[in-house]
Amino acid sequence: MNFLVLHGVNLNMFGHRDKKQYGTATFAQINTAIENLAMELGVGVEIFQSNHEGEMVERIHAALAENFSGILINAGAWTHYSYAIADALAILSVPIVEIHMSNVHAREDFRHKSVLSNVARGSIAGFGVESYLLGLRAAISLAS
Repeated sequence: MNFLVLHGVNLNMFGHRDKKQYGTATFAQINTAIENLAMELGVGVEIFQSNHEGEMVERIHAALAENFSGILINAGAWTHYSYAIADALAILSVPIVEIHMSNVHAREDFRHKSVLSNVARGSIAGFGVESYLLGLRAAISLAS
């Protein structure tokens, strides 16, 4: 089984962003934790990050022709308004797990709405780096 992990806008700045919301783990440390868990669980992961919405949509389109068992996505701010990303994800037939490091439901009102939730099998929020690891475990379970 292989999984695609998508990081959206500004997420390459983890470790530098609001540490109260996102903790101190860097983007590289988060990716290493994902890769280590994947290796431990015997699955493959490919990790992609972009600050450009069109690039993210193109990567999702490319995933259609690839042999992924599931998708994990933390779209960052795009979560709340990118119908383009939601529409691209809706084309896929594999399980999609929505990830958030912070508890978006305990934050500003605009963060309470996700336009991706309709295409995701589930959402995990508020557990910091562990959100990604729980998401990978969930995606594996859904794909099995």
